[in-house]
Amino acid sequence: MTHLKKLGLVCTVLLLASFTFLHHGWADYDQTKPTEFKTKIEESIFENPHVLAKVKYKKELVTVFLAPTSRMTDRGLTADMITKGTDVRLVAYPHKTEKNEMRAERIFVDGKKFELR
Repeated sequence: MTHLKKLGLVCTVLLLASFTFLHHGWADYDQTKPTEFKTKIEESIFENPHVLAKVKYKKELVTVFLAPTSRMTDRGLTADMITKGTDVRLVAYPHKTEKNEMRAERIFVDGKKFELR
């Protein structure tokens, strides 16, 4: 194998490993503890691999992982609907080890429900 092919293989493996590390699967979240609460969006990032929302929960700022951007828009939830100051209701699961992190099952915006799984 040439040095160029070896370098390409190493780069591919590292790239795939980095995406795997960044992916937030459901196994890291305690699905036996669904948490439903009303809050305001403090900050949102509408980017892949998952849309993020920073919200207050029990006076603490938590990061809530929503769905990928394509799933959000396919279900009618756009970036401008979850901007800073937007009132939302969330149903989310707490992370098993990270205190201030959750994964959302659904979000309600203006009384409309959006399933995120």
